Amino acid sequence: MTSSDKNLPSIDPQLNANLQKLEELSGRFFEILSSKKQINPALNGPGHDIFVKTAGAYLKSIVQNPTYIMEQQISYWGKTLEYFVDTQKQFYSEKDKNDDIGSLDKRFKHQLWRSSPFFKYVLSQYQANSDMIKSAVAQVEGLSSKDKTRLEYFSGQVIDMMAPTNFFGTNPDALEKAFLTKGQSLVQGLENLIRDLEANDGELLVRLANENAFKVGSDLASTPGKVVFRNRLFELIQYSPSTETVYRIPLLIFPPWINKYYILDLKPHNSLIRWFVNQGYTLFVVSWVNPDSSFSDVGLEEYIEEGYFPAIAKVKAICNVKKINALGYCIAGTILSLAMSILSKRGDRSINTATLFTTLTDFSNQREFTPFLQNDFIDAIESEANDKGILESFIIARTFSFLRSNDLIYTPAIKSYMMGEAPPSFDLLFWNGDGSNLPGKMAVQYLRYLCQDNQFAKNELKMFEETIGAADIETPIFAVSCETDHIASWKDSFRGLQNFSSKEKTFVLSEAGHVAGIVNAPGSGKYGYYFGNGEFEDAEQWKNGADFEKESWWPFWERWLRKKSKDLVEARIPKAKFDLDLGDAPGYYIHQRPRG
Repeated sequence: MTSSDKNLPSIDPQLNANLQKLEELSGRFFEILSSKKQINPALNGPGHDIFVKTAGAYLKSIVQNPTYIMEQQISYWGKTLEYFVDTQKQFYSEKDKNDDIGSLDKRFKHQLWRSSPFFKYVLSQYQANSDMIKSAVAQVEGLSSKDKTRLEYFSGQVIDMMAPTNFFGTNPDALEKAFLTKGQSLVQGLENLIRDLEANDGELLVRLANENAFKVGSDLASTPGKVVFRNRLFELIQYSPSTETVYRIPLLIFPPWINKYYILDLKPHNSLIRWFVNQGYTLFVVSWVNPDSSFSDVGLEEYIEEGYFPAIAKVKAICNVKKINALGYCIAGTILSLAMSILSKRGDRSINTATLFTTLTDFSNQREFTPFLQNDFIDAIESEANDKGILESFIIARTFSFLRSNDLIYTPAIKSYMMGEAPPSFDLLFWNGDGSNLPGKMAVQYLRYLCQDNQFAKNELKMFEETIGAADIETPIFAVSCETDHIASWKDSFRGLQNFSSKEKTFVLSEAGHVAGIVNAPGSGKYGYYFGNGEFEDAEQWKNGADFEKESWWPFWERWLRKKSKDLVEARIPKAKFDLDLGDAPGYYIHQRPRG
């Protein structure tokens, strides 16, 4: 070793090992990307027409009002120069650099966003860029309301994506942790990234929960019961009674088939299924199959003919009753409404009451889904469905995530990939990541007939050689919506309820969102609910006149259903029919993973 070598600073052994590990992982990372599966590029963004229309409208604005455009640009340049000059002064100033730079959201809580001239400049410039984009979009005229909504959404996505926190070099939290851990956080982060890419054939879908934290059937979905029927679309689970007597009329739950049914049977303390059985009811739940390409022939009619109708018939036969109470959650509530309309046309009164959780039946206002419900995206989905026979679960999950990109994409990605943190062990997020494919035919029909054309609300939907609609439904309805639901807006759910011909409509508005507002067990003290007669012209007027209770709505619903469920009978023990044991709850279909 020469004397000059002795004077060189030594590299920390742990840091050196981590740098070598990063180099190895980088090779593995690029290998995954090189073998990434190909999907229709039209599923990744809007069609070119929106850009052409926007450019044309913006150029027209320049011609008609050039002064405004110049003022806007000069203001932006002025702010940029001002931030640069202020930053230069702060580098050479001895004054306190902890001055406030305006209200900051939770992404910018690190003290360096306020104290460091560099980070203050980066943030100030980001805010100026964001304001500039928003101002330019707001000024565009000549677009349809849908195109304007799409422009606002996609420009907002650009703003969120370009946040300085999303880049390692301008994220003080990530830089600080990498320094303190001697690069170990980066190694763990890259390992997390590679794991998520490998799990989705090269597509990036951020893992929100620790997949090893729970076991379905023991930690979750553990309420005792038996599978009493199975066909190609679903398993029917009957739960074991916990009381000596039960109400005569049973309840049959249809959960959504985008995710698994155990959202209603999480841990024992927040399981609606377990709680409801304890109130003295015979309870059945449908567990849907996770379809592959062999289900390409399955559409809305098949879900009703092979799913809803046989499930209703089996429950009636097992309990020896002429009517049942039914419950549909989200899309399953929408299709339950279709099924009730068909039964009404046929003079079948099998449904005694219907409970609808976060259910849309009137899609006249597409709200946050407007960007994804136009022909460019639906055409791409239809092409994908025709090619593969299914709409893969990761496409569905990715779309829902982009409705809340900061909360469901960027923040989890920063924690996992930049900070090297393990995903949390949270039951709701674990369930959220346990998605299912959709049969391609069914997905396209749902998007075209219901979401785009709103045929059911217009009483124009053709099924089973009938023309059906919401006006056909006369069943007593108990509808539950959630105040901050970004998937099924409560005002849209309320509006859809007005189209039903039912003489009895009870509407409940739970605090919180699409899942948390439903999985709100008594005693949790988290969220209250508004309640009242669901027959009202305007949603806000209804809310202003509704009663409010700061507790779970479950007991209120149970008291309503109790009055509809007749007298008590001896508890019904689930058993195998014809000596064919189909297994215990939660059954077989719940464990199926998405596959092509």
